[in-house]
Amino acid sequence: MIDFRRVPDLWRRSDVAVRDFPFALLLAVASLLPALRGHGTQLGDLPARPFDALAVLAIALECLPLAVRRRWPAICLVLVSLGFALDQLRAYHTVSGTALPIALISAGAHLERHRRTAVALLSAAYLPLAVALDRAGSDEGLEGYVTFYLALVLAWGIGAWLRSTRTAEAERRRHIAEATRAAERTRIARELHDVVTHHVTAMVVQAEAARYLTAAPERLDAALNAVTDTGRRAITDLRHLLDLLNPDHHPGVRTPSAGELQTLVEQTRRAGQPVEFTEEGEPAEPVGSAEYVAYRVVQESLTNALKHAHGSRTVVRVRYGEREISVEVGTDGSSSRTVSPGGSGRGLAGLRERVDALGGELSADRRADGGFVVRARIPAGRPS
Repeated sequence: MIDFRRVPDLWRRSDVAVRDFPFALLLAVASLLPALRGHGTQLGDLPARPFDALAVLAIALECLPLAVRRRWPAICLVLVSLGFALDQLRAYHTVSGTALPIALISAGAHLERHRRTAVALLSAAYLPLAVALDRAGSDEGLEGYVTFYLALVLAWGIGAWLRSTRTAEAERRRHIAEATRAAERTRIARELHDVVTHHVTAMVVQAEAARYLTAAPERLDAALNAVTDTGRRAITDLRHLLDLLNPDHHPGVRTPSAGELQTLVEQTRRAGQPVEFTEEGEPAEPVGSAEYVAYRVVQESLTNALKHAHGSRTVVRVRYGEREISVEVGTDGSSSRTVSPGGSGRGLAGLRERVDALGGELSADRRADGGFVVRARIPAGRPS
């Protein structure tokens, strides 16, 4: 039994020549109808002639090639032009004469190569046709032939415009696809930077500290446990990141938020960084991206503190307002190591883009004592 619901889908998936054939056949049938004979294109105004076998041939040459007007536009245009010339020279004046502008539009839109050659040859072929019609007794005159030629040029121009429009749209889609891929690569790079850099930095610092605790087994054991815990958390976060990158992931995959800042601070403390953490206000339900970005701001700042100001007093303040989350992470210059607010700059550049995307502001400045401070204002989008 035929499933008629699948017919539209099968039609769209069928070959383009199959989809164009019904129109070609319909035009041919209409041209053979007695009521429409003599009512077609009349170039040259020769007296109409009764239909004969050549009339059927002319109609077939003009109409049937329209089935391949998109697949083989050059072949279609040549056959239709021959049929049109036969139609006009024999003065059948069939409705199928309308196939010529249709073939020109299709050629202008779909012909890929030798477009200028095709235009030159068609223009050159038009002159002998006009001369032959004039010798056959046509009273069209030069003005009539020029007008008809300009109409054909217009048909070609319409096809060329359709082609340029289609090309521009394809180019636009290509640029969008490239921009989407670039944005996705950037997003993946940011996530990997946030996850890997923080945990690996903490593990390196903890491992370096453990080298000096061989004489204190209890402290050494605690340091190694901290390294292990950090490594496990890194693996967990990487698995969550891979889940996010999986196209089949479900919406319930966890992403870090400001509510997990206490865990982040504790991990940094275990790495040997003295961190003072203060939260003001309560996060609203829910603030989504704002909380996520706030978490990343604190994470990146603490990572830079571990790398460039290890052992320096670090202060983290997070304030939840009615319409925004304010974050401030500052490190003083008490450490003997060089303090830098941005490391390679890649992390802070990614943070700025994230904060800017939400309409917020982020700054990273050196302090007079040699430390640095990172401040962020992140709109939370809560209703008033």
